[in-house]
Amino acid sequence: MRKRISLYSLTFSLPLFIWQVVFFVFPLAFLVALSFWTVKNFRMQPDFDTINWVTMYGRSIFWQSYGLTFAMAAAASVITSILAFPCSFAIAFKLGPKARQLAIFMMVIPFFTSYLVRVYSWQIFLSDNGIINGFLALVGLEKIAMLNTVFATMIGYLTLCFPLVVLLQLFSLMFIDRTLIEAAHNLRCGRLRTVFEVVIPSARVGLVIAALFCFILSFGDFVSPIYLGGGDPTTLSILITDTTKSGQQWPRAAVIALTMIGTLLAVAFAAIRFAYKGREQ
Repeated sequence: MRKRISLYSLTFSLPLFIWQVVFFVFPLAFLVALSFWTVKNFRMQPDFDTINWVTMYGRSIFWQSYGLTFAMAAAASVITSILAFPCSFAIAFKLGPKARQLAIFMMVIPFFTSYLVRVYSWQIFLSDNGIINGFLALVGLEKIAMLNTVFATMIGYLTLCFPLVVLLQLFSLMFIDRTLIEAAHNLRCGRLRTVFEVVIPSARVGLVIAALFCFILSFGDFVSPIYLGGGDPTTLSILITDTTKSGQQWPRAAVIALTMIGTLLAVAFAAIRFAYKGREQ
């Protein structure tokens, strides 16, 4: 019986294993090998030299971009999670079944449109002669420079992550044991206190995972920093493209990419460990 179960599980897990090897393990291994290659006369040569790591880690622009990218991704995760929670909470606890289905459908609709198209549409609103500044001019206020700023980049991150964060939070809130909330109310616990002491701890795993997805997507995003932020200040995704254009330095770009992957793995393990901390007890 155990052999049959093992063979059955192996059969269905084999496609996932092949997928991981072909599309993750093999490209990652090639990326590691590429980071030790050298470039001579604009041609890459297989080698085992640490010059690319030493060069990139010795540049101040790399660490400035790293710190900026990490800070912006972390800020996007916090802001998006805070803004998404009231929306997901209202859908989970205040709406009826039909209204909840409609709200979920509305959260899915943005994914029908290309992220690049949505980012370009924000330029119409944020440009110096855009809709927002046009409205400010009508009421007699001065124009505000919004495009090609960190603020515009954060708007792009929200555009990318907000619907997904709402959905992930919603799925976690919907599975909360309602008897816990009723017990808190019976013990004369106020609504706000119930949210912070019952709802949020009960949905901690889903809330953390939603914030983690937002961090991952924002940390590696290229579209918003370049088309809304103007490429200044430089993020790691922009630095990768600049490095590849500078003398075909693909090995140095591989160093940046591996640093990003390592950072994301570390953040993911730390976030998941925090999310499930104390769940066994």
